[in-house]
Amino acid sequence: MSDIRFDDRVAVITGSGGGLGRTYALQLASRGASVVVNDLGGSKDGSGSGSRAADEVVKEITDAGGKAVANYDSVSTAEGGAGIIKSAVDAFGKVDIVVNNAGILRDKSFAKMEFKDIEAVLDVHLRGAFYVSQPAFKVMKENNYGRFVFTASSAGIFGNFGQANYGAAKMGMVGLSNVIAVEGARSNIQSNVIAPVAKTRLTEELLGKMADYLDPEYVTALVGFLCSETCDFTHEIFEIGGRRYARIFIGLAEGWMAPKGGEIPSLESIHENIGAIRAHEPFIIPASTTDEMKLLGKIMQD
Repeated sequence: MSDIRFDDRVAVITGSGGGLGRTYALQLASRGASVVVNDLGGSKDGSGSGSRAADEVVKEITDAGGKAVANYDSVSTAEGGAGIIKSAVDAFGKVDIVVNNAGILRDKSFAKMEFKDIEAVLDVHLRGAFYVSQPAFKVMKENNYGRFVFTASSAGIFGNFGQANYGAAKMGMVGLSNVIAVEGARSNIQSNVIAPVAKTRLTEELLGKMADYLDPEYVTALVGFLCSETCDFTHEIFEIGGRRYARIFIGLAEGWMAPKGGEIPSLESIHENIGAIRAHEPFIIPASTTDEMKLLGKIMQD
């Protein structure tokens, strides 16, 4: 099996001045990619800024013979997102890969969460993914090639105490990735999602002793594969935790069909058939809302 390479590919990785993002930047650069190392240089709650984090990663890459430039724009504004992609185009002529990795935490229980904490987290995670991905998508369409990786979280997919803002933003990124996968298919643009469980400055306190078993390097290989030409699928979600890699999927069960020609079901009818409505099987994994409508049409026809 030949090595997976990224020669002549240009990668933008947000929040890559440290943690998981840094490992992605170093890996892609070591395999031939030209990398835009984006990092605002702020603290884990999003406050502050600085150039040191991004500059140090760029130096690591260039000292090893790779190609990289630093970018210090914030993903949380449309201007910042456009500036990040402009850095890639100005330095390397295009953008082929985007890893939406930038993130902050402002955890509080739902009842105590302030709106400023909601806005800050949505700005960086969800709006930031929009602001970076849209200008990149336009460049990718022109070149008929692209790879997106979105960093979601089990806090959004499954839920977690104290993370209403973070969970909502992360699940929103799943929806964004799904639409990009559908709209980008004709232009050879793929989009997939990861939900990593790894030791970083954002998670170390939350994970406790378990953090010692969750080296971020375990996540790096899957992200690199999803960014590569070798990856031949799109519209999927993966969890990585330690040495375990697994697919997460959203399935649609067959459910219960109200009798044909009968009255609109009552609350009591729903109660009587709630077991069938909640049943897991049989199910499909829809690739779009079209698959949902096909299933509905088939059941209605049957």
